[in-house]
Amino acid sequence: MESSFRIARSLDGTAGFGPSAVTIGNFDGVHLAHRRLIDRVVAIARERGLKAAALMFHPHPATVVAPERAPLLLTTPEQRAELMRSLGIEEVLILPFDTALAHMSPRQFIEQVLVERLGARAVVVGENFRFGNLQAGTPELLREAAGKYGFETEFIGSVRIRGKLVSSTEVRRQASLGHVSAVCRLLGRPFALQGRVVRGKGVGSKRTVPTLNLEPSSEVLPARGVYITRTKDSDSERQWDSVTNVGYRPTFGGEQLTVETFLLSPFDGQTPARIQLDFLWRLRDEKKFYSAELLKQQIFRDVTRARRYFARLGTVASAALSRSL
Repeated sequence: MESSFRIARSLDGTAGFGPSAVTIGNFDGVHLAHRRLIDRVVAIARERGLKAAALMFHPHPATVVAPERAPLLLTTPEQRAELMRSLGIEEVLILPFDTALAHMSPRQFIEQVLVERLGARAVVVGENFRFGNLQAGTPELLREAAGKYGFETEFIGSVRIRGKLVSSTEVRRQASLGHVSAVCRLLGRPFALQGRVVRGKGVGSKRTVPTLNLEPSSEVLPARGVYITRTKDSDSERQWDSVTNVGYRPTFGGEQLTVETFLLSPFDGQTPARIQLDFLWRLRDEKKFYSAELLKQQIFRDVTRARRYFARLGTVASAALSRSL
């Protein structure tokens, strides 16, 4: 990350933060509705000479106040912060959510966190934003406090794509169904998994085709199945078109969920230590084959379809570039 970008993981780490235009939320996935908040905060900060800041909570507040309703997470706090940095956010406070914070009154939250620690001069949140003990903080209370503490407020409306409300809940739902194209529309970018490359059981290299095995950091995985993906080396500029299987390898009696990727072109140098998989299109369900040879034949059919997909993608990109010249 750039040196001008700062992350604090507690209130004590915010020395030197602000004065800021700040947005507040969980921001899991950093989807298009989140981006509307972030874009507005960045615009205000640039107009007024402020720092563009974001406040998020970790763990998810539901983990503390209603554990039975705590969602699986799409992204780690660090991944969210990096996505925010790429959108222009300069300061991120990852505030530990515990019982003490859960019992903080709305006015204490405004005074002790927004004003004293973040130096808020503008606060941009969603129109249904609630905060403080028992979610007693309302937009009306925030507007009232703004006059007292000298900051401005903006409340941003919801975002819909093809009739669907853009939310982290909807992203999780579409991913669980394997609808990665719909997820892409909600995020404004491909659904991605990141993590370490781990050693598999060697079955693929011996009996079908060699693969990279991902240990994902995300708690949310797409539905079991085979997908067209793009594989990126997290530590370099290398990337490859690929086909990825999310599932249990039923042909070989697998019992553990795996994320295995077959690259459509060889890579030079060492095997990547960490990768990101961008999920572009769902090819088919995972299925059990009667032999490794039949599975291998199906993989090559999947690869053929993937190559056609990327060829069409290249044609569309070239046409768009020609129109822009």
